Amino acid sequence: MKKKSAIVLIIIGIMMIAYTGFNYITKEKVVDIGPIEITKERNHVVQWPPVVGIVLIAGGMITIFMDKKIRT
Repeated sequence: MKKKSAIVLIIIGIMMIAYTGFNYITKEKVVDIGPIEITKERNHVVQWPPVVGIVLIAGGMITIFMDKKIRT
C-alpha cells in the first residue's frame, strides 16, 4: 500500500514541476438595471513553486526506499 501511495506522490510531483499553475475564469455582474445586465470576466491565476513538486518526488522516493529497507 505504501508503494502505491509513493508512486502517486512521485507522479503528482512530476506533474507539478511540468505545470506550475493553472487559470480559471469567473463572471461577475457589474451592472443590473432592469433588462440590462453587464458582466465582467475575471481571470484568476493559481500558481505554485516548482520546489513543491521536488519535495513530493523526494517524499515518494524516501517512502519507497524506507519500505524496501523495512522488508529486508
